[in-house]
Amino acid sequence: MKIKSLLTALVAASIAFSPMAFAKEKTYRWRLAETWGPNFPVFGDASKNMAKMVEEMSGGRLQIRIDSANKHKSALGIFDFVRTGQYQMGHSASYYWKGKDINTMFFTTLPFGMTTPEQYAWFYHGGGMELMKETYSKYGILSYPGGNTGNQMGGWFRKEINTLEDLKGLKMRIPGFAGEVLAKLGAKPTNIPSAELYTALERNTIDALEWVGPSLDLRMGFHKIAPYYYTGWHEPATELQFMVNEKAFNSLPEDLQHILTVAMKTAAYDMYTQSTHESSENLATLQKEYPNVKIRSFPPEVMNAIKAENDKLLEEFAAADPLTKKILESIHSYGDKARQWTNFSDRAYLDNFDSK
Repeated sequence: MKIKSLLTALVAASIAFSPMAFAKEKTYRWRLAETWGPNFPVFGDASKNMAKMVEEMSGGRLQIRIDSANKHKSALGIFDFVRTGQYQMGHSASYYWKGKDINTMFFTTLPFGMTTPEQYAWFYHGGGMELMKETYSKYGILSYPGGNTGNQMGGWFRKEINTLEDLKGLKMRIPGFAGEVLAKLGAKPTNIPSAELYTALERNTIDALEWVGPSLDLRMGFHKIAPYYYTGWHEPATELQFMVNEKAFNSLPEDLQHILTVAMKTAAYDMYTQSTHESSENLATLQKEYPNVKIRSFPPEVMNAIKAENDKLLEEFAAADPLTKKILESIHSYGDKARQWTNFSDRAYLDNFDSK
């Protein structure tokens, strides 16, 4: 009887862990709404890679269908899609929700803020994830890093920027917090959908624009009409985000929760490496095939004024809300500490390398 019982148990166990039994487990079918259009390079690749990893690692038990902006017709409606449960997931950027909650903005990047490695360290080891959870929990949303562009360029300009006077009256497509900073210096910031940017610049509707960097800018054709390409200050580590409806996440078995979390983290870092690769390739193409493009950095007078206005605005935000103050103190404290190591390591190495 003991041998028979043991054999029965072994057979039962083998059936329980067989592919057939695994296939009978519940299949979860989710939808993800993204801000980007179909086949949008780099950004759209992150959500596709994540969904593919989830399906493969779960044996098909969790499947995520991606709806691009052309499908759901609301590129900047992702927050509400996920909050209400219309979609279980979203892929967008946290600073788009500034009008809903000012504190969401700080989890994308800040002007003069941390570099990408510094910011990832803050997210995962310096309290950033906990602060992001505190910010989004009131909306029933879980937010995770969703892919980083690295340091973005300062933009394409028709005319060279030599003094602060050159900013006054400048019509520039630059959304969000950076736009508010430039407005303090007399510029006229505006936000224009990506599909309309080239036409707006070509027709002089705007005088300048910022987009991303060589990874995405070259294909947009801005270099054909705006010969000055400025290095960045406003988005040193632009992090996209994966948003997950909290109730939907909690309804998943624990193993699928872990699979989803790992896939999001992996896809985010993969996007950073892809963006670095694409920018390297496209910058080389730009320099070789379009020598008329002049890469510039803003003069010290301009950068000092921008930084001063930036600091004033952050102080105003921090004074208005305790959570804002808490987040900014964390970012500045951790950023200062991380920058010490960056200076000792990467900056020292690059200075030595460049001097040879």
